[in-house]
Amino acid sequence: MWAEDDLYPGVPCLESYSVPVSGKKYLMYHGTSQYAAQQIMVHGFQPSANGMLGRGVYLSRDLNKASRYPLDLPEHERVVIRVKVNVGRVKKIDYQGHPLQKTWHANGYDTAWCPPNCGMVPSGLEEDCVWDPRRIQILDIIYPQPQCDFSHMQHGYYD
Repeated sequence: MWAEDDLYPGVPCLESYSVPVSGKKYLMYHGTSQYAAQQIMVHGFQPSANGMLGRGVYLSRDLNKASRYPLDLPEHERVVIRVKVNVGRVKKIDYQGHPLQKTWHANGYDTAWCPPNCGMVPSGLEEDCVWDPRRIQILDIIYPQPQCDFSHMQHGYYD
């Protein structure tokens, strides 16, 4: 279970269906392991060498999406890093095989954006790829909140 507090007033948390406006700053999220989060906090983000959008730091404005990563770890070992991103010039990549799918940065863009349900991401959720990690300001880490297990209760009383 993940929850976000509105700790950063004045920073737009854009709905993932809305096109990010070039030059603006947005709250985004990066799901990772607790160990990797510690390394990122010390050394900053290291761009992926390659991915569906090529080189860059993969983020999402959708907390639900970020909280699923890494996919191979149990939820209690995952964390989400909350960041503020100056997106710079944004290129929408909305289908597989887009001519700028991996070359958007070479064509003058700072961020690639995949809108939800466009066929780029298996989950159907929004994704962003930021070329330069210096555009990303780390705010904090969101930890999963333990869920209460009420399965041992009957008729409102503890057994």
